[in-house]
Amino acid sequence: MATQPVFDESFILARIAQQDETALAQLYDRYARVLYSVAFKSLGSVEESEEVVLDVFSQVWRIAKRYDTQKGRVDTWLFMLTRSRILDRLRAIQRSAKLPTTSVDAVEIQIAGSSVDPIEDALISERQTQVLAALKTLPPEQRLVLELAYYKGMTQSEIAAQTGFSLGTVKTRVRLGLNKLRIALGSWEL
Repeated sequence: MATQPVFDESFILARIAQQDETALAQLYDRYARVLYSVAFKSLGSVEESEEVVLDVFSQVWRIAKRYDTQKGRVDTWLFMLTRSRILDRLRAIQRSAKLPTTSVDAVEIQIAGSSVDPIEDALISERQTQVLAALKTLPPEQRLVLELAYYKGMTQSEIAAQTGFSLGTVKTRVRLGLNKLRIALGSWEL
């Protein structure tokens, strides 16, 4: 009985850098749903979230040759690209005065459809559960500043202005919250 080949993401990106559309489709199939979930969590809009995912994979197509395996894993790179696109969208929405209200408690991630790989579905679901559980363990003041920063795209100065905390307090709470999340999620790998 043949075993399923290992999904080597660095090799997939190298193929994408050579303009291999099949490789892009493989990466898309593996990550589009989870990136959509992250975008939806922050944006609360199906259309905006879909646009973010398309923007990310369009960017991957253009810049795959710049990916450096020494700087981090492929999934980390994809999440960084996604977060950047989300922040761009949130800033555009803020300029249009249409900022939606979302938080970890307010929005449940709904993933439409089914993946080809049930194991991958389980891993994605487990990742979401672990991240949300880790966020809920943070003290409320640390959780608040992290939600405002990551889900609403606010700068630390904007968070200070909105919450009434000093900028130094906001910076400290963000740093402490991120350190606690890093510890809580540190042993967890895909």
